[in-house]
Amino acid sequence: MKKEKDQFIFGIHAITEALDAGRELEKVLLKGSRGTTSDLFIELRNRLIAEKIPFQHVPLEKLNSITMKNHQGVIAYVSEIAYSEIEFILPRIFEQGKNPFILVLDQVSDVRNFGAIARTAECAGVDAIVLPYKGSARITAEAVKTSAGALHSIPVCRHPDLRMLLDYLRSSGLQVFAATEKSGQTLYKADLSVPAVILMGAEDAGISPQLFEYIDHSISIPQYGTIGSLNVSVAAGIIMYEVVRQRTG
Repeated sequence: MKKEKDQFIFGIHAITEALDAGRELEKVLLKGSRGTTSDLFIELRNRLIAEKIPFQHVPLEKLNSITMKNHQGVIAYVSEIAYSEIEFILPRIFEQGKNPFILVLDQVSDVRNFGAIARTAECAGVDAIVLPYKGSARITAEAVKTSAGALHSIPVCRHPDLRMLLDYLRSSGLQVFAATEKSGQTLYKADLSVPAVILMGAEDAGISPQLFEYIDHSISIPQYGTIGSLNVSVAAGIIMYEVVRQRTG
C-alpha cells in the first residue's frame, strides 16, 4: 500500500505538469478563501474549473500540516483510478441492451466502507458508481485494496450536484430507490427489476434531505435487533443482491 505522502503532489508547476500528462487528480487544496493573485495560480484555478476537478480553499495551516515544502499554496491528491462520466456510460448501457443498474453514494466518507461497497458492486454487476465532488471518501490505495481491485474495473463517476444527476437519470428512464430506515416499504416489496438507481446515504447522517425530492421510492431493510442501523457497506450489499435476485430469479 502506498503511504499517504506518496499520494499528493504540490506546487503550481508540478500540478500543471501532472494535468498536462493526463494524471487524474482526486481533489486540489488551494490556499485561503481567494488564494493568491499570481497569474499562474489563477490560471491553474481556472483550469481546475474547466476540467471539473474538485478543489477546496483551505487555510495555509492546513497546507503546511500536509507538507512544509514549497507548495506555493497548492496541494493535489492524485487519484488511484481514472474517473468516467455517467453521461457517456448510460447511453452505452442502453445500446448494449442492458437493464441499467446504477449506485449513487451520497457522502459515504469512510475509505474502507467505500472499498467494500465497490467490491460488492462489481460482483453484483452494477454498471457504475457515482459520487458527489465533495464529502466522499478519497479513492486511495487503501480503498483500492479494500475493493480487491474492483475499483480498477467498475466505472466510477463524479458529479458536482447529485440533484441534477438524479434528475438526469430519472429523465433517462431510471427509477431512483433511496435506502432509508425511515421507509415503510421494505426492499422485498419494491420492484427492483426495473432500470434502477440505488441511492445510499452517509454513514452517520443518511441521505441528504434535499435529495428526497428527486427519488421515486424509499426502501428499508427489515431489522429485528436493538442496534438502530446497519453498516452502510453491509446495507448496500443486501440491497444490491436483492436487485440481482429479482432480475435473475
